[in-house]
Amino acid sequence: MSLGELRDLLERHVRPDLTTAIDGVRICKADHAVPPESAMSGTVLAVIAQGRKRLALGDRVYEYGAGQYLVASVDLPVTGHFIEAAPGRPTLGFGMTLEPAAIAEMLLQFEPGDLSRSPGTAHPGIAVSDAPDELLDAVVRLLRLLDRPRDRKALVPLVKREILWRLMTGEQGDAVRQLGLADSSLSHIGRAVRWIRENYTQPFRVEEVAQLSGMSVSAFHRNFQAVTAMTPIQFQKHIRLQAARLLLANHPNDITGVGHRVGYDSPAQFSREYRRQFGAPPSVDAMRLRGGSGPHAAVLP
Repeated sequence: MSLGELRDLLERHVRPDLTTAIDGVRICKADHAVPPESAMSGTVLAVIAQGRKRLALGDRVYEYGAGQYLVASVDLPVTGHFIEAAPGRPTLGFGMTLEPAAIAEMLLQFEPGDLSRSPGTAHPGIAVSDAPDELLDAVVRLLRLLDRPRDRKALVPLVKREILWRLMTGEQGDAVRQLGLADSSLSHIGRAVRWIRENYTQPFRVEEVAQLSGMSVSAFHRNFQAVTAMTPIQFQKHIRLQAARLLLANHPNDITGVGHRVGYDSPAQFSREYRRQFGAPPSVDAMRLRGGSGPHAAVLP
């Protein structure tokens, strides 16, 4: 029953910009298949109520469909698209931003033995599981509040906490809990990810980023690849190419300049890596972007 009501609520409240009246909650609807799009995942919970979606991170591919949820515990460069969407039976998805501070606050309220708090080994930054009824029920109750403006201020924080609790104690609980631990391996890798994103145009030495993360070089390499499915250099390349694609949407006639702005000294290398990433050279893709077919702001939920 929860899945049916979830579909109805998502269909009724979807907006063109995907936002809702509840902060951090998004709704998506797609009634036709679209080519894969690249974006940053954010740290999110995504639930599919109808249809299916495919997501790629490095060499890993994830699929999730009706009644399943995806957790992204690090903001990662992903490529995604709907694989089952048609008029009359659209893909419908729910997304909620996962705030590390909110998870940390909840962890502080429990005794050490209630929940595992071990920093542990870093888990993959994206994982998919079947959604238990308790999680779906909480998501439905959160979306019902879109129809009850008077109740939202009082009840939204309570229901969001319940959703976090279901995640923290569920199949992906260890990764979600690490998101709230300042000394976890996931948090250390998250720090490196943010640094690379903020400095993606500049060359760097892996040893320096490992030191920034508080890890040995070998531990950093191991944990970084476990979380992102990429080496640090591959990760930087993904960030550069995504940034280039956004710039090309506004500057389609300045391909050499765009390549230089995102850190490429060689136009040939930029064109070659861009084509490998997006399936077309920058000049061709720029024409498509100018036609209004991409890129989208997000690929989740």
